[in-house]
Formats: sequence, structure tokens, C-alpha cells
Amino acid sequence: MLGRILFLLTMGFAMIAPAAAFTIGDDGLHKEDWFSITFRDIREDIATAKKDGKRLAIIYEQRGCIYCKKVHEQLLTDPQVRDYIKKNFMLVQYNLYGDEEMTDMDGKTLTEKTAARRWSIVFTPTILFMPETAPGGLTAAQAAVAVMPGAFAKGTFLDMFTWVRQKGYAGEEDFQRYHARRIRERASAGQINTD
Repeated sequence: MLGRILFLLTMGFAMIAPAAAFTIGDDGLHKEDWFSITFRDIREDIATAKKDGKRLAIIYEQRGCIYCKKVHEQLLTDPQVRDYIKKNFMLVQYNLYGDEEMTDMDGKTLTEKTAARRWSIVFTPTILFMPETAPGGLTAAQAAVAVMPGAFAKGTFLDMFTWVRQKGYAGEEDFQRYHARRIRERASAGQINTD
């Protein structure tokens, strides 16, 4: 009887805990099966995302990053967060110290790590949200409509993706005001704020 109770408890906890959809790659980075694998030509990636009705976001990570681990284990396992991003964004992962070649928006060929230096990426994770179309002559960092440096709580993380998707950067309400408004709206709707 005790064995049966322990089995049922174990199964109940297994159903509550979110399943990890990621693996750890040879480079030490968390790999989501829904992240896009591309030739890393940012202009092409922007066009592909647009063709699919999405926006391009580039996430920089590094081996051993505890904040990257948090993003994968706590945020991207949350169905609300994961499903919203998968539906609306093409997410491409870059390694802060990686040697894979990529092509910046201005046509310059770089490695992931030289692009990180060129774009002044110093924290991981850092997410660059790219414009809907690639303007000529700019680097990805110069053209990004928003940048999220670091790991945040669910509300902030999801609000940033939502704000970009809704083109909040083009309006009068900057992200901080948008996020504060969303916190108030969630509170007045009786939702638990996880900001």
C-alpha cells in the first residue's frame, strides 16, 4: 500500500513539474528544439521571420551562465511564455564566445564572438529584437528596436516580447510605462503578478 501511495505521489509531482524541452549542446549552451537554426545572415533571417509572420530575435548566451539557465529552466518551460514566443518570434541563438560565422546587417562577415564585441554585448543572456525589415548600412545592434540584457521575471520577460510584437517601440509608451501598466492590469484582473 505504501509503495502504491509513493508511486501516485511521484506521478502527481511529475505531472506538475514542467518538462524540460531543452538539451545541452556540445558548446555548453541550452538548446531548445524550437530555436531556429539558420546560416546566420541577419538580413536573410529577418526576411524569413517576416515571411512566416514573425519577428527575428537574437539571443546571446554563454557556457555556464546561471541567468541563461534560468531563462531555459524557468521561463521557456512556462507554456504561456514559450507558446507566445514560438508563435510570434523566430529566435536564433548565438554564443558569446562562439566561432561560427555570421553576416551582420551591413554585410560584414564575423564570428559570433567578434559580432558580440562589435555590438557591445557584455551580459548573457542578451536578446536583440530586430526590425521587421533590414535597413541598409547598419549593424544589428544599431538596427535593433529593443534589447533585453539579462534574465528577468516572467512578467517582464513576456511583456518585452509582447511590447515588441505590438510595435510599442514606435509609439509614445516606452517599455517601462507599458510594463507598469501591464502590472496594474494584471493586478486589477486578480492575476498573480510574477514581475
